[in-house]
Amino acid sequence: MENLCAAWQEFLPGKRRKTDVLAFARSLGDEVAALHDDLLCGRYRHGPYVRFAVADPKPRIIHKATVRDRLLHHAVHRQLYPFFARTFIADSFSCQVGKGTHRAMDRFRRFAWQVSRNHTRTCWVLKGDVRKFFASIDHGILLGILRGRLADGRLVGLLDTIIRSHEAAPGKGLPLGNLTSQLFANAYLNEFDRFVKSRLGVSRYVRYADDFVILSESRDYLLGLLPQLRAFLSARLSLDLHPDKVFVRTLASGVDFLGWVHFPHHRVPRATTRRRAFARVAEEASPAMLTSYLGLFRHGDAFEVRRGLVNEGWIGGVGGEQ
Repeated sequence: MENLCAAWQEFLPGKRRKTDVLAFARSLGDEVAALHDDLLCGRYRHGPYVRFAVADPKPRIIHKATVRDRLLHHAVHRQLYPFFARTFIADSFSCQVGKGTHRAMDRFRRFAWQVSRNHTRTCWVLKGDVRKFFASIDHGILLGILRGRLADGRLVGLLDTIIRSHEAAPGKGLPLGNLTSQLFANAYLNEFDRFVKSRLGVSRYVRYADDFVILSESRDYLLGLLPQLRAFLSARLSLDLHPDKVFVRTLASGVDFLGWVHFPHHRVPRATTRRRAFARVAEEASPAMLTSYLGLFRHGDAFEVRRGLVNEGWIGGVGGEQ
């Protein structure tokens, strides 16, 4: 009960005025008690999802669970995240406390500096992206990974119920809208991380979600890694690399990673990131939106972009600081 109540407090911020949350909150005590009893007695069954599309930055299908189920997801995440986080490699950065895109980019920059010996040698970068990652996660493989880490059979049974509550194809797929999906995805690709680091002996590797980079002074070495990476992903995790998003190129020619194009001495925002920022500020000229983008573009060489956003904000009646 204590965990469910704490999970409710974590779930609530930003959702207090939502119709479904208000309805659940009106009988909160009864709802939490009923959920607790169902979990205790093994009666819990996951409810249906509401499906809707978003386009930020590219079209995605989001599956939204009921408030009751999302409360459970938070309760599960509160207990499992600290355990699994200790098993993840240091250079995995997505959906983890104290990490994020900026830490991942800083790690990339540090590795680039090491490989190029302070930018005096050529640095080659292998960039990879898993094709349709969330939709391709195999339920059986994921549950096998979880069983290998968790001794409590009832807990694994509950996770089985959550995982099998959604299918993008028979026996495959995690919904993008679930908090637990982020944790399951990291546990899934942690197998790949450990293969790259331990089996292949790669030292300069960074992963954020399904995007990863490997840096080396040798182009041939990186090209030699590609068949081994593809083979492991296919055989162990039933995943494929995106055919149009895998490349090996020099850092000097520009490497697109996490919304920025990285060069030896600077990084600039990706063209699509800039266009999306201007479009959103023009559409929703709010101080919060403008401030958010100005903060984002402070993490690279984007003075002209930030100045343009401020001007766009003034036109929309917001104003701001460069």
